[in-house]
Amino acid sequence: MKALRVLIVDDSKITVKRLSDMVKNAGHNVVSTATSGMLALTEYEKCKPDIVTMDITMPDMDGLETTKKLIEYDPNTLVVMMTSHSQEQMVLDAIEAGAKGYLLKPFDAGRLKVVLEETYEKYGEKNA
Repeated sequence: MKALRVLIVDDSKITVKRLSDMVKNAGHNVVSTATSGMLALTEYEKCKPDIVTMDITMPDMDGLETTKKLIEYDPNTLVVMMTSHSQEQMVLDAIEAGAKGYLLKPFDAGRLKVVLEETYEKYGEKNA
């Protein structure tokens, strides 16, 4: 598998750092990070990542709305939602918004690597 270019979106700086370390340790590249939905839109346009990790709960624009806007901008956007919300409805909402993968916090580096790579292999290769 090629090294994926990842945009990390989460309003927690601690989570951004943790995810960045996990992504790098998995052999992939963090091309940018964003701490809000609005910033995520700008950063996506600038760096055109292979895949986006997206927190659902953020202050200015939640991850569901941000995902919808990213997919409007680029229908090939690959988003993996990450949240501590374990309700079934949140999973369904994320998929409806266009997310291709989903991870519940807390998760470990191995699980993150698997979900990123499986999501890209399933959905990204067709669009590359």
